[in-house]
Amino acid sequence: MTGRVSVAEISAELGARAECFCRAYFPLGQRQGNYWQVGDTSGAVGRSLVIRFNTQDGRKAGGWTDYATGEFGDLIDLLHAKLGSRSLRETLHEAQQFLGNAPLPVQQVSKKVSRDAGAANAKRIASARRLFAAGRPVLGTTAATYLHRRGIARFGPALRFHPRVYLRGDHMASDQSCHSPALLAKITDNQGNITGCARTYLDPTTGRIAVLRNPKRILGQLHGNAVRFWSGSKPADLIVGEGLENTLSIGTALPEFNLASCLTATHHGLFIPPSGIKRIWIARDNDVAGERAAQSLASKLGSSGIECRHLVPKLGDFNEDLLASGKGGLRNVLLAAMKG
Repeated sequence: MTGRVSVAEISAELGARAECFCRAYFPLGQRQGNYWQVGDTSGAVGRSLVIRFNTQDGRKAGGWTDYATGEFGDLIDLLHAKLGSRSLRETLHEAQQFLGNAPLPVQQVSKKVSRDAGAANAKRIASARRLFAAGRPVLGTTAATYLHRRGIARFGPALRFHPRVYLRGDHMASDQSCHSPALLAKITDNQGNITGCARTYLDPTTGRIAVLRNPKRILGQLHGNAVRFWSGSKPADLIVGEGLENTLSIGTALPEFNLASCLTATHHGLFIPPSGIKRIWIARDNDVAGERAAQSLASKLGSSGIECRHLVPKLGDFNEDLLASGKGGLRNVLLAAMKG
């Protein structure tokens, strides 16, 4: 997706993936024929809001109506209401992130379009693998400076650094270079295959996150996958977090636990756990999006036999807790919560 894509085109793309959209953002709903039924725009259990999967009787795929309130619209409108976004730009950014990770359903597209979409996805994954392979170890780099500034001491082979990563459609505020140093994070599936690479662009002068419209970007396939950090102990337990820094903040305080970072609240709710996991600690951010994502994941895993427990920060996220309380303080709080 590029900055030249119109709102109408994004809406049409979302409509083509209506069922995938519904399962991602409204997991408490259920399918009824050509529709997805859910309670309201927040995603509550119910049947008053219906979302159309396929074009029917002149009505476009992705159209929705809430019969309890009379509201209606397309999937951009629905996503805007669901996220509680402050601006249309914020909603469109989330929509484009979703579209970059949600394949078109085969039954809704021609074989040629399906082949093209599959080839494009394979190309993105191949590019992600090449980028991560070109990275260097994090220690002694701007990436290490960035993580240390945030109190993080848990690294691992899933992280690398690259001094010059290409920027498309966005530039540093201080100069117009189309390259920037970046922290790279390897996204993998449950078999260990690399499916993507997350990039956190950094300011080489300050060692802080770069001043960009979108300093964090994902290349490849994230849906259901994660950035993983293994400790070698507690193999039946897994801490599943949202953002990379927040997950690593928990890992800094609890080095004996295995970690999986889903990078965004939306993908937090879509995570697919590996086999052998008996208990998942869902480490969410302390906001509405984090709460919804945690509930979605817990609901999805409810029938899997995996025990789900929630970890909620005292402040906005676990990195804020780490910076405020220190490694020992956060460790004590987390262990107490786990025993509760």
